Amino acid sequence: MGRIFGPRRVVLFDMTVSDNCCNFYVGRFAPSPTGPLHFGSLATAVGSYCLARQARGRWLLRMEDLDAPRVVPGAAADILQALEKLGFEWDGEIVWQSRRQEAYRQALEQLRARGLVFACACSRREILASAPHPGEEGPIYPGTCRPGLPPGRQPRAERLRVPRRQVCFRDGLFGRVEQHLADAVGDFVLRRADGIFAYQLAVVVDDAGAGVNQVVRGADLLGSTPRQIYLHSCLGQTVPNYVHLPLALAADGEKISKRHGAVAVADVGDARLTLVRVLEFLGQRPPAELRDASPREVLAWGVENFDLRRVPVQAAAPPSAGGSK
Repeated sequence: MGRIFGPRRVVLFDMTVSDNCCNFYVGRFAPSPTGPLHFGSLATAVGSYCLARQARGRWLLRMEDLDAPRVVPGAAADILQALEKLGFEWDGEIVWQSRRQEAYRQALEQLRARGLVFACACSRREILASAPHPGEEGPIYPGTCRPGLPPGRQPRAERLRVPRRQVCFRDGLFGRVEQHLADAVGDFVLRRADGIFAYQLAVVVDDAGAGVNQVVRGADLLGSTPRQIYLHSCLGQTVPNYVHLPLALAADGEKISKRHGAVAVADVGDARLTLVRVLEFLGQRPPAELRDASPREVLAWGVENFDLRRVPVQAAAPPSAGGSK
């Protein structure tokens, strides 16, 4: 069930779930307040919550509000309210990425001191014009500024040098995953041209800082994981275990996103049925009597009975609301 990104090369990291198990499970849910909580992100919340509580571990909440231009006013409060109505209880204080700029700056400085970061003057248009081939998430950076800035050019972004080797790890659902960083993504951005720290850096720093050792999230981030594993290594941090849950698809076949609307949590009945639908989407078999339970009782059933072996790999549309009643 493995997945390969790019051609095979020498293995840089080869991780399995058992390599990195810790005595105490620390998971997390990290929504972005760029819109309401939707079905796909709720599936991640339910899966990560059930696995953490099943292991009697901690479940942390982080608000990924780092990209200020994309943050929607009031969205964070709406997400928190929805989670509370659905019966979630998180441990500790909520972490806000917008308040962690100094931690990201220090990590970037650590990487600079090791010679792993270089300034880049290239615009996106220039990269598109000179990229050797398309990658997983856009054009592959061609290495233009790796030897130094071209004469007369000013730095725009900062990038991490990646080795010409392969990163391998074992995902809890997808199995063995391999990616050749140089061929699949190239030297990637750590600080953008607008000065905002990149997601890849922030998520690694935040997970390490909070002691997160079990990352459960959507399969749309599977291709980002090798970069994050490499970054953890560069910063001398322990790499978490990873489980990537299937994507929820809208009627148009696209991944459900915030533009498809919020999950239904207007009242207890809505919240209960939404949670039952999510559990069914994740391959679980909630009993019919849960239709009369409270949202907390539905979640408690999920914690007690969640079985990762039942979770499908393939993306799919959520079960109909009518089928859950």
